[in-house]
Amino acid sequence: MRPQVIIIGRPNVGKSTIFNRLVGKKLALVDDQPGVTRDRRFGDATLLGLDFTIVDTAGWEDTDPETLPGRMRKQTEASLIGADVALFVIDARAGITPLDEEIARYLRQNRVPIVLMANKAEGRQGDPGIFEAFSLGFGEPIAFSAEHGQGLADLFEALRPLIEAKQSEADDDDILSLDDEEEFDPESVLKLAIVGRPNAGKSTLINKMLGEDRLLTGPEAGITRDSIAIDWQWFDPKREGYRPVRLIDTAGMRKKSNVVDKLEKMSVADARHAIDFAEVVVLMLDSTRGLEHQDLKIASMVLEEGRALMICINKWDIAEDPSGLFQGIRAALEDGLAQVRGVPLLAISGRTGKGLDEMLSAAFEIRAAWSKRVPTAALNRWFDDALAANPPPAPGGRRIKLRYITQAKTRPPGFVLFGTRLDQLPESYRRYLINGMRRELGFDAVPIRLTLRSPKNPFAKT
Repeated sequence: MRPQVIIIGRPNVGKSTIFNRLVGKKLALVDDQPGVTRDRRFGDATLLGLDFTIVDTAGWEDTDPETLPGRMRKQTEASLIGADVALFVIDARAGITPLDEEIARYLRQNRVPIVLMANKAEGRQGDPGIFEAFSLGFGEPIAFSAEHGQGLADLFEALRPLIEAKQSEADDDDILSLDDEEEFDPESVLKLAIVGRPNAGKSTLINKMLGEDRLLTGPEAGITRDSIAIDWQWFDPKREGYRPVRLIDTAGMRKKSNVVDKLEKMSVADARHAIDFAEVVVLMLDSTRGLEHQDLKIASMVLEEGRALMICINKWDIAEDPSGLFQGIRAALEDGLAQVRGVPLLAISGRTGKGLDEMLSAAFEIRAAWSKRVPTAALNRWFDDALAANPPPAPGGRRIKLRYITQAKTRPPGFVLFGTRLDQLPESYRRYLINGMRRELGFDAVPIRLTLRSPKNPFAKT
């Protein structure tokens, strides 16, 4: 296990920019306004050969624990548990503030080693703040500029003696894990993204799975901003064993015309990016609001990206007329998602835990269908039977010839159909073939890609 280094400080001192600089990617959302980061984000960092896990945290604020900033502060305090080093970041240009002094007093009560960083220190405007930082009692501050990459060598020198022993242990663990990976099938790690409109209960659901308040939750809509990935082990009661899952929490996606704030646009883009890297996507509905047009748009987007889709009706413990609600949503989905019928629909409660095992079991099953490759013999038998049961049409008196079909890829399953005059093949017949594959070949409700390919005419003019 890598040594863990957390970044802590008041809002808008550049913590997420430092995080992005150390991981070498723009993973964390960054904006000029304070309070962008709300949940902890983990990333693998390498600094001049020094490997560790870096943790971005929400800005520390002095406020009522029951408010949103107060709950964000509790998340930051929790991140200190198990940390090997804390990077205490101040704004060199703003100097030391009373909130910086409060954070320093709190950090002194913990046993976590502290590295003091004076960020935004490029130029001479940060010099007074750097000198003021000595008063915090953590030794000489590192003059740093996350925006320009200045001070990385000084940060390396400060971190190396603190985590070198841990690094040695982590290297041993990495060797063991690599040996395990050679025998372990990577397909067994389920990448599960949770998406939906704001305040559908996505973060509450993940907290219930984990058995801890890992993600910030509350009655306010739009709390989650970054897409947060968490590795977890689910105990499968059917197999009586644990199965690895990577849970991905995402920001709520509102109607596009309602998204005018720059930060919300960035959050939605981050959620779309998370869908691209997921295997199965759970679209969460709010039972108190039912199925709305925006839910259908999100579902269509997931299917267009080729991800396996499940739909879960959350807050089932407070649903009115559950039976009627379920049947109504099922009927609306059949009409609204005509391109993929039979998408799994489950009733769950992120607050009580109802239906979570059924949801995860169904997710593994639909992922298996999404990853399935059909043997060539079975595919040809199905193809011959499909053509015999319903031959292709003959527009203009000339029949379209379908010669053979092959599976080109999986995840999502993709097929190539060879024949002549395929440009005149009706969309209805294309849907007939795709629905037949789903029904007869065990693809259930996963998206299927069917590409039509005709042989080139050697006599055609070029």
